Amino acid sequence: MPYQLEICCFNLPSALLAQRAGADRIELCSGPEEGGVTPSVGMIRTAREKLHIALYPIIRPREGDFLYSEEEFRIMLMDVDYCKQLGCNGVVIGMLLPDGSVDTAHCARLVEAAYPLGVTFHRAFDRAANPFEALEDIIAIGCERILTSGQRPTAMEGSVLLDQLVRLAADRLVIMPGSGVRHDNIVALAQKTGAVEFHTSARIRQASKMEFVNGPMNEDQSFVMAGEEEIRQVREQLNAITP
Repeated sequence: MPYQLEICCFNLPSALLAQRAGADRIELCSGPEEGGVTPSVGMIRTAREKLHIALYPIIRPREGDFLYSEEEFRIMLMDVDYCKQLGCNGVVIGMLLPDGSVDTAHCARLVEAAYPLGVTFHRAFDRAANPFEALEDIIAIGCERILTSGQRPTAMEGSVLLDQLVRLAADRLVIMPGSGVRHDNIVALAQKTGAVEFHTSARIRQASKMEFVNGPMNEDQSFVMAGEEEIRQVREQLNAITP
């Protein structure tokens, strides 16, 4: 099975260059400082018009934890419906209960609302109290993959758990390592975990092209972009792995 590469993009230019550099799928987000929240209607629509690779917007109404109110859940349902109307390939979700278990009731409703779109369960998984119970719950509600760093800050640090999860999931669901994935560690990560899909933002800081800068404001106007050369190198490293 060929290795799949997903790029987390926080703006449309990043998504377009990721496609050009060899990405298989885009996780579309806003708010890199918040860890990724639902992008705007205009951003999703334009991305769908411009991209020919798979597009999965994140459905996350705010930053912080993954314990949501009923009002926030209704927002998530509406966002899922809009992604389906636009012809997105899937969505990215995740909800937990106060005890750290997966909120299976609400997540199942999101999966049902998204059908026939694919559904990825995001790194809310890394905040779950019991990763093995969470794995079985997420499989049961119908998600197709889990994005996870193995419940550690980076995927390399979580590689032991990732290997266990890949083996336990088998052909029931894809375990996709993410966080700290770069061209200089992706081969080792593939070897350590047995994973076949990987996620990275390949992020760099893009300097502002403004000619005038109001100095007394004392602010940094750079922004997060996906690094095209980094994505190309990750793709090359994956392509070079011998099955």
